[in-house]
Amino acid sequence: MLSLPSTLTHDQAQACLQQLQASLAQLPAGAAVQIDATELAVFDSSALAVLLGCRRAAMAAGRPLQMRGLSAPVLSLARLYGVDGLLQTAG
Repeated sequence: MLSLPSTLTHDQAQACLQQLQASLAQLPAGAAVQIDATELAVFDSSALAVLLGCRRAAMAAGRPLQMRGLSAPVLSLARLYGVDGLLQTAG
């Protein structure tokens, strides 16, 4: 399972996305991509960009994607931007 850091704002977004994409590429073939956002506490809209970037990478690799631990504030921001339907959640 891939994890988001506790802080994910514009300053960390590019490095975080690159790290998550590299980790995604190391998963066994056909494995589902699971991203844990439980620790995410400080964020801005860049966190959504990172999550959507991971979604694009998973789709390009033909892998299912699940987001876990998305907090109500993250989901609220996703609704505000109209991308909540793109973030598949589980547990």
